[in-house]
This record gives sequence, structure tokens and C-alpha cells, in this order.
Amino acid sequence: MQHHPSSEPDSDANPNFHSPLLNPPDSVPPAVAPSSLLHLSFNQDHGCFAAGTDHGFRIYNCDPFREIFRRDFDRGGGIGVVEMLFRCNILALVGGGPDPQYPPNKVMIWDDHQSRCISELSFRSEVRSVRLRRDRIIVVLEQKIFVYNFVDLKLLHQIETIANPKGLCAVSQGAGSLVLVCPGLQKGQVRVEHYASKRTKFIMAHDSRIACFALSQDGQLLATASTKGTLVRIYNTIDGSLLQEVRRGADRAEIYSLAFSSNAQWLAVSSDKGTVHVFSLKINAGSPSTTQSRSTSEPVVSPHSSLSFIKGVLPKYFSSEWSVAQFRLVEGSQYLVAFGHQKNTVVILGIDGS
Repeated sequence: MQHHPSSEPDSDANPNFHSPLLNPPDSVPPAVAPSSLLHLSFNQDHGCFAAGTDHGFRIYNCDPFREIFRRDFDRGGGIGVVEMLFRCNILALVGGGPDPQYPPNKVMIWDDHQSRCISELSFRSEVRSVRLRRDRIIVVLEQKIFVYNFVDLKLLHQIETIANPKGLCAVSQGAGSLVLVCPGLQKGQVRVEHYASKRTKFIMAHDSRIACFALSQDGQLLATASTKGTLVRIYNTIDGSLLQEVRRGADRAEIYSLAFSSNAQWLAVSSDKGTVHVFSLKINAGSPSTTQSRSTSEPVVSPHSSLSFIKGVLPKYFSSEWSVAQFRLVEGSQYLVAFGHQKNTVVILGIDGS
């Protein structure tokens, strides 16, 4: 897909703004009617995504884009949460929509080899979200999170949170021990659970409420955004230190999703402004190979505003770090973003079916 620069300025006044995606020539047509899409989520390595509809669920491959399979239920059929486990046959389902297939207070473990549910977990209130790892099932309710052992569904841990209607929760997907991030007990606070060291870290990430966060695959980096939506902060999850702060724009926005690239070189951000921003991360604690892999033909653009030399004189806004790439989409729709498996590609899913 080619992105052509345009003279049209970005509403966020980003000095590095370029390449709006006003009418992508080869974009994928909507897969489902807008009313029927209830849920979208990527799998753990962002190679697939799942869609919950008011009749069932569908699983897609990202690149090349194709539907892998779908299950449509006869009666009701609304699925409000579908969580994949990499590319295996096990899925977690929660009923949703006006006519839910399962009660919204239950997590159903679906085995697609058998085309049926093999177990279920019941709760006293509605399930807001589910996260899967090969060894754990994490269930998020409005003010509680339950961590289960996958094999025998034994409850290992309970966490109390501030009201969490979006079901915000992130878990590391590396081979190592689980790192779990969730809202804390006060506004603007995130809680990091390191299960290997049995340590809990609280980070006062923002003054206003937490709107969104994401973990790098190894669980070492945490990106957070507040309901103001102007800044995104990147923290070290081990000591809670602030490593970098980037600016999406000057005006308020609702941040819908954040995603690290697999080597934590880039961070993508989507919001209700209809623009997906990609930021360059300077904090790559990773191997030297990541810096060498940048080919010499790719100039590394400084993401700083050109006014950063008068730091301390002008307001902080002028020394902000801006995005190095942007993709323009239809404003007002909710977008989920991830990095593609091909180098320097982004996969964007719209709840409008695009």
C-alpha cells in the first residue's frame, strides 16, 4: 500500500505530519455489516485477529488477509469477547450483544477441533475482558481480576482494581514468567504484577484516569495513556521509572489502542481523531542487533519538534516528541492497531468492519 504525501496539515499540528491515508486504493472492504461487529482482538503475536459478531465469531489471518474460519450459531449467537491463544484450537468466548450466545457472566473455553465448549468459568458479575497465555487464563470483571492456571482452572490470584468498565488488562507473552498490568486502586494509577519475583509495583502514570495501556512482549516496557489522550508515557515495569514521553497532539482525544513492535523499536497509537500515529522509541534496552538492522538507506528522523533548542523558555508542548509516521482513517470509528509481520507495516482494524 503506497502512502502519498499531501499538503493538508494535520489537525494535531504535528511538524512531522505526512502521508494521510484518505482513500487507500487497496484497502480491504468491510467484512461484516457495521451493526453486527461486537468485538475485535489480535492474537498474541498479531498474526491473526478474532471478530465477535451478533451471530458468532470469525478468525482472520492478517497477512495475507483472509478468513480462516467462522462459527455462526443458530439461536442468539452474540459473542462480545473472543480471545485467541496464538493459532491453536482453544478460544475464550463471552456472550454479548442484544441476544448473547452465553451468559455475559461466564467465560466459555471453546475447542474448535470439537466445535464445542470444553469448560466454563462463572462469576457474580459481567466479564469485561479475558486474556490468555499458554499457562494462564486472566478474567477481568468491573472491579476484580482473577488469574487461573490454564490446565486445571485452579484460581491462583485475585486482584482488586478501581472501576474498570473497559476491562483494561495486559499480560506479557514472552516465554518467561507472567507480568500482568491492570488499573490500580486510584485514578491514574497502574499496578504491575511480576509473578516470577512475586513483586507488585504501583506506578502513578497520569493525573487523570487511565484510558489505555500496552506491554511489550517481554513485559519490560509499559505504554500508558490517560483520558486526556494528549501524551503517551513509556515506563520500565521493573522499577517503575518513566523512560520516555511522546505527544499524540495538543487537543483531547480518546486513545483506543497502543501497540509495541516486536523489538520495541516503535509504538503505534490509535484514537478517535481517526489518525494512527507511530512513534520511535529511544529506550530499546534490547540487543545491539536491533540498532544494526536498520539499513543505511533509512535515515532516522529525529522525532523532536524543531523548536526543542529553546527548551525551558517555551511551554513543554514545543519540546515534545512527535510521531514519525501517521495514517489517516475515517474519524469517529474505533480502531485497533498492531504491527505487521512484514518490516515497517501496521495492521489497523476498524470496529466499522474495515
